[in-house]
Amino acid sequence: MPNKHCLLICDDDESLRETLTEQFDLHPEFTVIGAADGQSAVTRVTEGRVDLAVMDVGLPDMDGREAVRAMRRNGYRGPVIMLTAQDSEDDTVEGLEAGANDYVTKPFKFAVLLARIRAHLRSHEASEDAVFQIGPYTFRPGAKLLVGERGSKLKLTEKETAILRFLYRAGREVVGRDTLLAEVWGYNAQVTTHTLETHIYRLRQKIEPNPALAAILVTEGGGYKLLP
Repeated sequence: MPNKHCLLICDDDESLRETLTEQFDLHPEFTVIGAADGQSAVTRVTEGRVDLAVMDVGLPDMDGREAVRAMRRNGYRGPVIMLTAQDSEDDTVEGLEAGANDYVTKPFKFAVLLARIRAHLRSHEASEDAVFQIGPYTFRPGAKLLVGERGSKLKLTEKETAILRFLYRAGREVVGRDTLLAEVWGYNAQVTTHTLETHIYRLRQKIEPNPALAAILVTEGGGYKLLP
């Protein structure tokens, strides 16, 4: 199953949280956690991975924009979409200055929120701020970098980065060689599976404790997959 995006839905309206959770559960790319107030949201983004936060402005303990400011001060770099009943220009500007990436006005259509979320996640994954965990490494695709547990840094090429990003998104599923070739190199008649195998070999030399016995980037069923 592909690695899921973890969404935080922060709204004091329990029925709205439950409705959104049910709708996102219909899309296998997402998993959802909820928060009923601002402090809970601030705590959750620091305690575990949250890929994107959906924050209501009117929260019982604080203004949602203050919660976003606190999240940013604490180091959260993921996208934030604000939900608000206000649609004035000043309200939007205030939210964006607090650190939000986008605004959705209530009432809204789920399809609109879903499209905004997917767009921001795609943009974030290509940014310098995106961070993924691959085995013992922190993967920063925007910087083409793998950071080891003790802070060691492994510089990656553009193709190596693209290979790891695509395999990561596939989760534990095996990605066939032809699929990986098409995704990373495009449909280029000059590129063969030998080119891919050469890049896989070089990647293993960088990331595997024992490249001859791959334990992170493994070969299986005519393709490749990443193991956590």
